Amino acid sequence: MVAPTIPEAEVDRIILELLSLHSDQVDVDIKTFHDLLKHSLSLNTMEKKRVVDAAPTLSQFQFDELTKVFTEERVKFRELAKEHPDDIKKLLKKQQTEWIQLGDLYQSELANKAKQWEEQNQIDDIKAQLGL
Repeated sequence: MVAPTIPEAEVDRIILELLSLHSDQVDVDIKTFHDLLKHSLSLNTMEKKRVVDAAPTLSQFQFDELTKVFTEERVKFRELAKEHPDDIKKLLKKQQTEWIQLGDLYQSELANKAKQWEEQNQIDDIKAQLGL
């Protein structure tokens, strides 16, 4: 197994920041939504990424429905944990690993954006020096 390359607290910070980009017209408890998303055992890394990436465009109804689904999922998995504790422990371990992977994805994206921005600035500087 690959060792985490980004601390969990940093993943949480990045995801909270991205979830906070939701519309001003949407009333959502971002910390609760973040917690529900983070601990979802049914969504994989890319599905969670799609939810985070969609946050700026999600409607009130969509946030409410996702919150409802994640809450129901949590209740059902807690019930399943009584009968199948080992299976749920495996899912929890997988969820923790995938959360770090999600953070790695966003960290890479942010680094790429910063590099592109820096390269564009260099191009703009060269153009300015050439009088273009």
